[in-house]
Amino acid sequence: MPKNNSIQSVLIIGSGPIVIGQACEFDYSGTQAARSLREEGIKVILINSNPATIMTDPMMADRVYLLPLTPESIEQILEENDIDAVLPTMGGQTALNLCKEVDEMGIWEKHNVQLIGVDIKAIDKAEDREKFRQWMIQMGIPVCKAHIANSFLEGKEFAQEIGYPLVLRPSFTLGGSGGGLVFKKEELDEALNNALTASPIHEVLVEKAIIGWKEFELELLRDNADNVAIICTVENFDPMGVHTGDSITVAPAMTLSDTAFQLMRNTAISMMRNLGNFAGGCNVQFALNPHTEELIVVEINPRVSRSSALASKATGYPIAKIAAKLAIGYNLDELQNQITQSTSAYFEPALDYVIVKIPRWNFDKFKGANDTLGFQMKSVGEVMAIGRNFAEAVQKACVSLENEAVGLGYYGKSMMHSEELIEYIKTPKWDRIFRIKDALMAGVSVKRICESTLIDRWFIYQIQKICEVEKAIALHTINSIPEDLIRTAKNIGFTDEQMVRIMKDGTDEMLYEKRKALGITRVYKMVDTCSAEFEAKTPYFYSTFETPITNIHNSNEGFAASNESIVSNKQKVIVLGSGPNRIGQGIEFDYCCVHGLLAIKEAGFEAIMVNCNPETVSTDFDIADKLYFEPVFWEHIWEIIEHEKPLGVIVQLGGQTALKLAKRLHEKGINIIGTSFDNMDIAEDRGRFSDMLKALQIPYPKYGTAYTTDDAIEVAKEVGYPVLVRPSYVLGGQRMRIVINDDELESGVLSLLKHLPGNKILIDHFLDRCQEAEIDAIFDGTNFHVMGLMEHIEPAGIHSGDSNAVLPQFNLSPLIVHTMEEYAEKIARALNIKGLINIQFAIKDGNIYVIEANPRASRTTPFIAKAYGIPYLNVATKVMLGVATLKDFSFEKNLQGFAIKEPVFSFNKFPGVNKELGPEMKSTGEAIRFIKDLKDPYFRQLYRERSMHLSK
Repeated sequence: MPKNNSIQSVLIIGSGPIVIGQACEFDYSGTQAARSLREEGIKVILINSNPATIMTDPMMADRVYLLPLTPESIEQILEENDIDAVLPTMGGQTALNLCKEVDEMGIWEKHNVQLIGVDIKAIDKAEDREKFRQWMIQMGIPVCKAHIANSFLEGKEFAQEIGYPLVLRPSFTLGGSGGGLVFKKEELDEALNNALTASPIHEVLVEKAIIGWKEFELELLRDNADNVAIICTVENFDPMGVHTGDSITVAPAMTLSDTAFQLMRNTAISMMRNLGNFAGGCNVQFALNPHTEELIVVEINPRVSRSSALASKATGYPIAKIAAKLAIGYNLDELQNQITQSTSAYFEPALDYVIVKIPRWNFDKFKGANDTLGFQMKSVGEVMAIGRNFAEAVQKACVSLENEAVGLGYYGKSMMHSEELIEYIKTPKWDRIFRIKDALMAGVSVKRICESTLIDRWFIYQIQKICEVEKAIALHTINSIPEDLIRTAKNIGFTDEQMVRIMKDGTDEMLYEKRKALGITRVYKMVDTCSAEFEAKTPYFYSTFETPITNIHNSNEGFAASNESIVSNKQKVIVLGSGPNRIGQGIEFDYCCVHGLLAIKEAGFEAIMVNCNPETVSTDFDIADKLYFEPVFWEHIWEIIEHEKPLGVIVQLGGQTALKLAKRLHEKGINIIGTSFDNMDIAEDRGRFSDMLKALQIPYPKYGTAYTTDDAIEVAKEVGYPVLVRPSYVLGGQRMRIVINDDELESGVLSLLKHLPGNKILIDHFLDRCQEAEIDAIFDGTNFHVMGLMEHIEPAGIHSGDSNAVLPQFNLSPLIVHTMEEYAEKIARALNIKGLINIQFAIKDGNIYVIEANPRASRTTPFIAKAYGIPYLNVATKVMLGVATLKDFSFEKNLQGFAIKEPVFSFNKFPGVNKELGPEMKSTGEAIRFIKDLKDPYFRQLYRERSMHLSK
């Protein structure tokens, strides 16, 4: 059945601000859907309140509405546009719930809008826990013993009947919100209350817990003709009991027997065919008894899921893009696989590599948070790694996490004793995989570890392989380590840095030079969706190590046949991405990278992207000219640079992750496009920066630096309490504290030294109860342009990422504004900025102080670009490349009234955590709200409460 030609315009509903459990995977799927529908000549209208995403960029749709996700907003859009259909399956749970609410109000019917991709019956059947259970029982598919409860009393009765441990699953929630595991009677009351409150219809499934069973997810696509394709089978490393979003996952499934897989496959297909009116992407979760292979269905999501972004990146099969085409009537066999461009989209992907996803947590931001992993998701981002075997992929994923890991293992940190380790790994925590490795290194048996964790022994054997190689490496020095051991170690993912730490000898550079001389260097393989049976047309690569085809060592000929990344003769520019999302460094930098890549292409260069985040648009297979899905880690970056020999590298777009690599790039003589390393270092190094401000006669808060607690107390005496204590070179206010006396200072400094040993500690006088504002600007060496000046509603002391901020300023005098702009330009000239800069100011008693300058794209750059409707990132990238100056552009700021940046928090995932705000950032996302004037009731309420939440 070809396309439904009655559909000329489609409304896509986004997922709103980033929260734990619903992150930028849905921005990625929404973006793909919009592009896919526009390819078909369909007019696309988008609603999403998130300003930081590429999805809400004007180039993505014919019309973008940055409005709150409410029925009122939907009605406004339907009145202003002639819309034929709505696609609600791309915006996570938020979009499905909103679509259902609008349907209940009769709004779709009133405006004659049809639902495509899914209908309300199918949503109810899958999302309403009781309807889902009854549907499964009717189909004869096994589910857990359970009852639905609509009241506290019912919940308690059923719990008594089912017995412990049990699981609470609220209806219509995402990321396991409100759900939980209850081990004993005493824990039930509080958990049941939370679950009933979290469900929009106050309904909870009370279910017998099957702890320790294996968990699998299938990503599927179905069309109107009932064709079903299984795109990816994902296995959870962690057994049932840990939310899939918090579990390490592996694709393809590693420990699944063929009989169990066929049963799972047939069950999933019959469920999809029985779902009702549904065409698009779907995710089914199963639990499998490891002893008997008995299968139970856990849930089905009738939409593109969190895992479908991962599955798309893992297979190179763009699920959301195809799902959007299925929603408008196409069938799978009528569409092309966009990677091979020669096979049908009905061709199921086959992988000749292993994918490992590891989540990234931010427990350090939530003091007192329970860091045990359970049914409610707690991670803020994730990394994905591609390798030829599980051991290689898991080590690459550990390196990608950016939590100081140089591979799978804690090097140079004190190890627990074996008995402590066995006790520790019984509870799922974020570092459990690292501790399992410690236990194996300490001689604990595989059998004992399997009994303690209920993780399949195949995975534990793989980690043991890593341990055996590590023990062999430890017997050598950099000069004595033999070639075959280096080769074995590299084949299972050891980094050079990891190996020299194990040997306690030499440096990573020395080892790299040694292995390069032996011909042990990375080769690049293509992600091609079909195990290389058909030629792929899209340049999407991962690195691995292979034994040379010939025995010629000192020549590259040995690798000729196995390196699939062919270097073109065009001038190339590499963009370094921002790695996994975390609090303080999120989706905004992905937006910056995408615009950077597009600008590089427009300027006639080959654009190369390096990143390891599967949730983002920058790692989509057709955004850059070439994508390397690799850790943003020195060794990987350096070998890509040696292979591609680019004109230069851009570090200004990937947040602090990319900026941290600038020093080594500079030392290697690699051209950093934009501001030079030395000038970026002045801005990052508090001492050098303050000396520069002093020379420019620009006021700044008194400060000092310290390496010990004694130094710190001396400095604090000099600058005067209250003081702000923080480490240098961090993002998102990590580990910043406001302290008011010597005792607090001492404990703050000791905590910093413990977590970041050897780091320089900065101590600034804290300007109490003053206003804060920031400027984002572009400088091309001659001309200076202020993109936007944002005034914070909350006083200084609350991190800028957690403040409500207003664009343009609403309460600062013209003189103050003029002075701030003057200071900003002076700083940009002194630092010889080429491209972007963000400067933060504090205003007290009419005096203006410069707090800090960031010589890169900031978190607010996308917000300003959206609010004013100007493609600032495109401009900044062309300025960095030197292909344009600010004079080549005209800037028409289209903003009636004001735009407010509203931070969004995920405190509900951490009950019992103190919700106060301070200099360390805690928000997970943001929304944009437009107001006509300052009489707006929403703004007045915010302004009245501006000082309420400030703490230290």
